[in-house]
Amino acid sequence: MTMDKVEYTEAERWLIEPQPGTAAARARDFGVDLSLTVSNLRLTPEERIRQLDKFQADMRELRKAVITAEQNARHRAGTKTSR
Repeated sequence: MTMDKVEYTEAERWLIEPQPGTAAARARDFGVDLSLTVSNLRLTPEERIRQLDKFQADMRELRKAVITAEQNARHRAGTKTSR
């Protein structure tokens, strides 16, 4: 898989390569991937909401799968506990 090179505007570059002592520099030093922040800022508010809605739906499905797996494991183990 090839990755396309991302071109950043001057304002985006300012965020990705922050000046020392700024909040952005502290966030970067803490481990925040500022390129993801830029990617999200490139989205329209509607796109961000759609992305959030999809994430929330995916998390609901994941929770259901975990609960089902736990119930199946308890059933196979022969224990009966309620949640």
